Formats: sequence, C-alpha cells, structure tokens
Amino acid sequence: MGTDFSIKPVGAPVAAPAVQPAPSATVDAVATQLPPSQSVTAADVSARVRNEPHATTDTLSHQVIVDRDAASMVYQVVDNRTSLVVKQFPDEAMLRRRAYFRTLDMVKAEREQSMATDRRA
Repeated sequence: MGTDFSIKPVGAPVAAPAVQPAPSATVDAVATQLPPSQSVTAADVSARVRNEPHATTDTLSHQVIVDRDAASMVYQVVDNRTSLVVKQFPDEAMLRRRAYFRTLDMVKAEREQSMATDRRA
C-alpha cells in the first residue's frame, strides 16, 4: 500500500521513500563528555511549530462591515491595541473597483431611464 492511501492497479509503479544518508560530519564526529552545566540539548522541533488559533485572540478582533459604495460585505481582522486593520477581504483595491463599476452601472441605468421617458416630437 502506498503512503497516499489511494487504490492503484496491480503492477503500477509505487513511489519508494527516499532515505537520506547521514552527513559525513555526524559520522566522523567524536563523542564528548561534558558536565551538565556546559552541555546543550537540541530544541524540540514540535514545540516551535504550533497551530494555536486562540493564542492571538486577545490582541485581534474580527468584524464585518458593509461597504455601501461597493455594495459588498467586508471581513476585517483588526489589532485591538493599534486599531489598525491587519487583514481584510476583499482588499481595498477590489472594493474601489466594485464601487467604480457600480457607479458606472448606475449612471448608465439613469441615462437609459431618462431616454425612455423623453418625448420626441
């Protein structure tokens, strides 16, 4: 069975895991005996990488606003200490484009409506 848990036909090639040989520096290294006060241990790799979504919630808040010009809802992540927007979806450029095209559509609709009601002699 492959590592990707997919069903493959019999005789299909299977990816073999590549085993990296140990670097020559670790093979040729000399064992040392140090007192505990001078020894250093490797840091736990799993401790560095963490997925803690609640760790930053005390400094960040989430809000949803309605942009009337763009006729869109905007999701923002705001820093509580500085009141600055950290992330926003859709971004500011997209909102400006939407507002611009919405204004063009409104002007076009007004022209068409005024032309339909004008009398021609």
